[in-house]
Amino acid sequence: SGHDHFFDTFGKFHLVTRAHRGDMLARAVHQAAHDREVYIELMDTLAEAQLRSLVARTPWDGDVAHAHAALQPGMPAILAQAKNELDSAQRQMREELRCGSAQADPGCDVEVRFLYQVLRGFPAQRVFAQMLTGFELATSDARVVGINMVMPEDGYLSMRDFREQMAMLDYLHAQFPQVHISLHAGELSSTLVPPDGLRFHIRASIEQGHAQRIGHGVDVMHEDRPQELLREMASKQVLVEICPTSNRSILGIAGADHPLPTYLAAHVPLALATDDEGVSRSDLTREFAIAASSWHLSYATLKTMARNSLEYAFVAGASVWSAPITFTPVPACAPDMPGTAQPTSACAAFLAGSEKARLQWRLEAQLHGFEAGIAAGR
Repeated sequence: SGHDHFFDTFGKFHLVTRAHRGDMLARAVHQAAHDREVYIELMDTLAEAQLRSLVARTPWDGDVAHAHAALQPGMPAILAQAKNELDSAQRQMREELRCGSAQADPGCDVEVRFLYQVLRGFPAQRVFAQMLTGFELATSDARVVGINMVMPEDGYLSMRDFREQMAMLDYLHAQFPQVHISLHAGELSSTLVPPDGLRFHIRASIEQGHAQRIGHGVDVMHEDRPQELLREMASKQVLVEICPTSNRSILGIAGADHPLPTYLAAHVPLALATDDEGVSRSDLTREFAIAASSWHLSYATLKTMARNSLEYAFVAGASVWSAPITFTPVPACAPDMPGTAQPTSACAAFLAGSEKARLQWRLEAQLHGFEAGIAAGR
């Protein structure tokens, strides 16, 4: 099946990827630049071998507070290893792309941040240790902006331990409330799990797992009280990352069977994502093309999705939008056309103080250039 073909690939190239993190990073930012992206968040499980060793020698009684205390003495070495791996990967990427030279690849201009990737299909003690590492790393290294969970959501341990994993996140969120959380949830269908398995993953990820963004969310209408859940997501502004190629190939869900129009009608914020462009041989340009053709989305809707991808990104700084739903600029930038090359002094000062706002300004400049080109027939 497409599901098995996708998920089984990771184990086949795992040993190779550990030695080629920099190569993969270079390829990812090169492709992002080709797709006119200004910012990406990539997922990685850092210091995995060292963390596995720490878990093996740490007692586990199922109490997360006990586990937190037991793991804490080993955390400095784990965090140092994770930072070394990021340093090495970024250094190799810059060398491969010739960043800083006259022949620099366009990918050098793409801002990169990382989400610590938790492997939900492993035993509870290992999952908790990875979560803790992600929260600690996001607190101490500005390059890591949050955590996410991967592996098949329909896997045996993923399903059996789902409630326990949400309780772990609830505990860690209380310890590290400033750390951002994005969770794959609702990447399920009735062909993969029994009906009871479709009823609560998205809601629990938001209410107990404290997810600010949801990846996929395909089974939303199978959740208990779905309309109530949609209203909650719209009210809390929980963004859903829509992955058309992935949902079609893994779940067999596309077109009229996909909940994208339902989310739009409920005013839930949406953005497009690839997940996983390396395995699925997709890219963000293709995802926009599929979204436009499959659901006949207007240019205004596609533009909103592009803006949302930065508005709900975990990059540091205040948004340039005072009202993200209507994309109304903050007062300091209200007199300016968004994206202008020479903003007023007040707006320039605001942009200088916010990395997120500067990226949003870059995107607005690109959108303005694109729209001007279309108007001129170019």
